[in-house]
Amino acid sequence: MTQAEIKLCSLLLQEHFGEIVEKIGTYLIRTGPQPLRMIVNGTGLVLDQVKKALCVLIQHNLVTYQLQKRGFVEYEAQCKRVLRILRYPRYIYTAKTLYNDTGELIVEELLLNGKMTMSAVVRKVADRLTETMEDGKTMDYADVSNTFVRLADTHFVQRCPLVPETPESPDAPPPPAPTLVINEKDMYVVPRLNLVGKGKRRRSCDEEEEGEPKAKKQKQDGESSEPPPDDGIYWQVNIDRFHQHFRDQGIVSAVANRMDQTSSEIVRTMLRMSEVTTSSSAPYTQPLSSNEIFRSLPAGYNIVKQVLDQYLTLLADDPLEFVGKSGDSGGGMYTVSILYFWTLSPFRPLIYFPLPLRFGSRCARIFRLLLRKKHLEQKQVEDFAMIPAKEAKDMLYKMLSENFVSLQEIPKTPDHAPSRTFYLYTVNVPSSARMLLHRCYKSVANLMERRQYETKENKRLLEKSQRVEAILASMQATGAEEAQLQEIEEMITAPERQQLENLKRNVNKIDASENQVDETIFVLESFIESTVKKP
Repeated sequence: MTQAEIKLCSLLLQEHFGEIVEKIGTYLIRTGPQPLRMIVNGTGLVLDQVKKALCVLIQHNLVTYQLQKRGFVEYEAQCKRVLRILRYPRYIYTAKTLYNDTGELIVEELLLNGKMTMSAVVRKVADRLTETMEDGKTMDYADVSNTFVRLADTHFVQRCPLVPETPESPDAPPPPAPTLVINEKDMYVVPRLNLVGKGKRRRSCDEEEEGEPKAKKQKQDGESSEPPPDDGIYWQVNIDRFHQHFRDQGIVSAVANRMDQTSSEIVRTMLRMSEVTTSSSAPYTQPLSSNEIFRSLPAGYNIVKQVLDQYLTLLADDPLEFVGKSGDSGGGMYTVSILYFWTLSPFRPLIYFPLPLRFGSRCARIFRLLLRKKHLEQKQVEDFAMIPAKEAKDMLYKMLSENFVSLQEIPKTPDHAPSRTFYLYTVNVPSSARMLLHRCYKSVANLMERRQYETKENKRLLEKSQRVEAILASMQATGAEEAQLQEIEEMITAPERQQLENLKRNVNKIDASENQVDETIFVLESFIESTVKKP
């Protein structure tokens, strides 16, 4: 765990959950698994605050607990899971792209609350969608429920582990911590719920209840306090499935750049057919026959079977090996190579982003040459790259000092005499990927601190703008005249309005930069995991 990762985790926890949760989360990340007593002593917080903060972290899967042999419970922070908070906007946007506004709000609610029952998600999303609709229109629970089922069928949401049902014995004391289990077959099984109703508008509900006695309100709340039919069945977002979708999009984009649009659509069809049956960590997709691929192609692609076979043969024979042939039955069995994609994907961010900006285009040329040739002496680098000896020497030493390239000694004799030793420059790709990943973490942390600074410096102006917007909204609701509204708008002067626009533009740039850096982080993390895990 590097200092850059710890700092980024601390900033993410503080921004999303506040100072108390951030303090406990950072303490667990720095110290490792700790019991409750040590957390209280180490953070200096009140026991009740520590318990509530741990509940929040466990609810959002940011902390796990484990019962030790001595009988006490240890809590451990999940740093990688905390870093996934940075990718929440991308998850939500993906859900919107695939399942429209309803899917977007379902994923957003699950990410905001950590774990929720299906009935609670459906009601909350239906109410939020109804708020955005025109007067007289409402969102039906059945429509939201259908979208939730589609998300579960494609494994974008999954069930949370449950406490197993065991016969209660009055003499046996309860365990210090429950053990949660789940059957893999039930992870994506949606309970049969008969959710009948429509979304409610918050404003209209408040108006209807205005003036009602408090006892009547309590009675109405008591009537609806019955446990829902899916009580105890909680759902969460399946982050690995979203990562699998990002990976598939990257493969399709790489094939389109290498071949053409038709080839990428064929690969997209193969990935879509195996998206549920193939594990996110598998090196290859499940074998698919040419006949199955032909039947699953989109209706808009009028490709005859013979042309499809030619495209599959061309993809299988390509040196990049995105598609491999595993058999001849069913017109030919084909798979998509996921592992090989990750071995190629880090090259582009390593070459085209930091090197030209940091050292110039000639350094990028040398780096690309070393990637292709594996090992080269300095004289060979000069000749192949067509760069003068002095410049090539300076560039190699610069990249060597920044750990972009490494130097390998191959002695002719045991005494390692310099005159009888070959000095070969090479690129250690996993090491370079880790170095670049570390810098990406530092970049995101700096961007977050800059956004906090910009917001803090303009705090007074932001609060004034919010007050003016609230006054305008209330006056518009009561039917105020145009002159009165114009007078309220003039409370913010022209220089202040310009300052607000600059602030908004700067914050939007910072947010866009965070998302772009996170895309590089995803590629590098996936590549590093693929080099560590055995296929």
